[in-house]
Amino acid sequence: MKTINILLSGVGGQGVILASKILSEAALLQGLDIKQSEVHGMSQRGGSVVSHVRIGDVVHSPLVPEGQCDLLAGFEPLEALRFAHQVKPEGFLVYSTDRINPSTVSAGLAEYPADLEARLGAFPCTKTAVPAGELAERAGNRRAANVVLVGALADRLGFPDEVWQRALEASVPAKVLRLNQEAFRLGREAGG
Repeated sequence: MKTINILLSGVGGQGVILASKILSEAALLQGLDIKQSEVHGMSQRGGSVVSHVRIGDVVHSPLVPEGQCDLLAGFEPLEALRFAHQVKPEGFLVYSTDRINPSTVSAGLAEYPADLEARLGAFPCTKTAVPAGELAERAGNRRAANVVLVGALADRLGFPDEVWQRALEASVPAKVLRLNQEAFRLGREAGG
């Protein structure tokens, strides 16, 4: 398998690290090599969090090379825009439509981009907007929006459903497993 480069981008508290753990676990269950790295930034203050996940037969570096992202999951629209330039033209960008205002916007020092959809549209990759929070709420808890986005990426990795189910079992507490399985299923349907 050629190396697949994945970026997960969000805001502190959205579960970016858990999502990368689920992806990594699924790759390991498939017998693939995995390298993963994250940048927490000011995550405890609602700042940007990005996780690099690289999957393949042999992976030498944990960082996605500039402009070589195959799959990008933006946990917030502005965070998707922040990394959209990294996605290959033949790549895939899925992003949650749930907006979280950066601290500068909340403080009235800046404005959230009104033309965000148009700016994302300028990138040549395939894009899918997913109401991740709404789907997670339907599954039982809005906090499972991260698992909705993992589900939206799932079919592009080609792993069988049993691998995803085992990865979820290994990554989330048993008391919220069913909820996360439903969030994953809804995300998979939405990611097309």
